[in-house]
Amino acid sequence: MTSRERVLRCLEFDRPDRVPRDLWLLPIARLTHGRQAIDDFLARWPRDFAGIQGLSPGVRPLARGDPHAVGEYRDEWGCTFVNIQAGVIGEVKHPLIDDWSKLADFRPPLATLDIDVDAIDRFCANTDSFVISGCCPRPFERLQFLRGSENLYMDLAEESAEVLELLRVVADFYRREMQSWARTKVDGLMFMDDWGSQRALLISPAQWRRLFKPLYVDYARIAHESGKKLLMHSDGYIFDIYEDLVEIGVDAVNSQLFCMDIEELGRRFAGRITFWGEIDRQHVLTAASVEEVWSAVKRVVDSFYRPEGGIIAQFEFGAGTRLANAHAVFEAWERLCR
Repeated sequence: MTSRERVLRCLEFDRPDRVPRDLWLLPIARLTHGRQAIDDFLARWPRDFAGIQGLSPGVRPLARGDPHAVGEYRDEWGCTFVNIQAGVIGEVKHPLIDDWSKLADFRPPLATLDIDVDAIDRFCANTDSFVISGCCPRPFERLQFLRGSENLYMDLAEESAEVLELLRVVADFYRREMQSWARTKVDGLMFMDDWGSQRALLISPAQWRRLFKPLYVDYARIAHESGKKLLMHSDGYIFDIYEDLVEIGVDAVNSQLFCMDIEELGRRFAGRITFWGEIDRQHVLTAASVEEVWSAVKRVVDSFYRPEGGIIAQFEFGAGTRLANAHAVFEAWERLCR
């Protein structure tokens, strides 16, 4: 099978020839281990996925700076991130809308909706990989970038008219962005929001369902009406909304499995949604022995693996990841699911 066929078979529970493989490689990995070591790793463990950016060449980039360099980076929305460690992304320290008087003049970056459809389609035609869209709506996180996390949690506690209006503007932009990418030949549309702390959702499940679930329902409708798969990422404990993600029609979810009860996730949801990784990047990838890495992968395999599909071998190669542990992850997946 080609990589594209393999991933599609996995997402459709149609017996792929092997478990698809994906890797999220942060720039800090090359800074830590050296370019050659990472190039060798990628050659040994090629991904079945590819991503594509699609800004039209006629649109002047709105971002300023390098998001992974020490210093300041301003994104397309005008949010400024302060970074103190090379190879990762920083944090917004001074939110753009720090008081509501600035809301009236706020405008989303509509110019970025102008994507180069022909170039994107050529890229898709020239690869056998499963291609994920360059857009990644993140309405909850975008509200945090614009308002600051502390302000936003107070806003949500009150459900003020201002925060609901800001959410409407952000949601409308992201809906249009998904529609733009749905016109291309990518295989999957992606969105994300980090909803979990280590032990619970960051807002109540009831408020999540009232304010944010309808946005994700729109993403699923756009994706599936255009023949695309819908993939989601969320950090932290999100067990309480897994059933909702299945109901919405999310095809694959990338979440921090080791923040939750892995075995209970498997009992409840294996075979109903594809688990897009991952392996614990807080402890296992950074501090465990190779034998402990194998045990962690086996725990995931035992909970989710089925020959029909529904599981992707994925992890994030980020700050602190040991090179030997990274190799061990994919070696374990290959051997345990042979």
